[in-house]
Amino acid sequence: MKIDSSVSAIVTGGASGLGLASVKALRAAGAKVAIFDLNPEAGEQAAAETGSVYCQVDVLSDESLDAAFAKARASNGQERLLVACAGGGNAHGTIKKDKATGEFIVFPTAAFAWALTLNAVGTFATVTRFAAGAATLEPVDGERGAIVCTASVAAEDGQQGQAAYAAGKAAIIGMTLPIARDLSRFGIRINTILPGIFDTPAMGPTPQEAKDAMSATVAFPKRLGDPAEFASLALELLRNGYFNAETIRLDGGLRFAAR
Repeated sequence: MKIDSSVSAIVTGGASGLGLASVKALRAAGAKVAIFDLNPEAGEQAAAETGSVYCQVDVLSDESLDAAFAKARASNGQERLLVACAGGGNAHGTIKKDKATGEFIVFPTAAFAWALTLNAVGTFATVTRFAAGAATLEPVDGERGAIVCTASVAAEDGQQGQAAYAAGKAAIIGMTLPIARDLSRFGIRINTILPGIFDTPAMGPTPQEAKDAMSATVAFPKRLGDPAEFASLALELLRNGYFNAETIRLDGGLRFAAR
């Protein structure tokens, strides 16, 4: 799909990191962009910086999502492009032993459910609302819309303590093909990127020594990923009309060790 000023896009998690890089790339290509993000301060700043529209949204709230889509469409028109970067995780061992008491403590069920819901359900809820809108459009070059979702290499080689995060991201991979099949009749494509370790604001507190150690685990080039590299791939997946139902690692050849 051609990306220019005639096209509108939505980027979830668009106020920072991979999402913000995607917003910048889409704006550079001329697209109108709505930033969906939970953080109003970062969202308003990103919108002002990129000339986008900010919509405060909780992807786990149907009401919040519906209001955000309505605001984006009132400003930019019906969107044809979606880059879904909103997500997150936590770290807990499946079980762990209390050193003081010797008692075994299980992974809190609520913490597992939160990570799974945020990543899998939040992504799916966003995709459904996007698709219902894009399906109303007239096709351009044979298609009505394109979606890029964000999983993680942890979905395939998650480390110790990443059971919930890995499960949530694996669910995004698992639903990519059936969603592509569901949406094929409406001329809407979907693909998913599995990023490795990227140099995003979430890495900010990490000491340089730790970043260097992580970089050393990458096959080549031995560095953290640049969010602009993620955005470059996202735009190619949006533009290239023959990319559909794919899940693609973007990790410099990284394979996580057990821990």
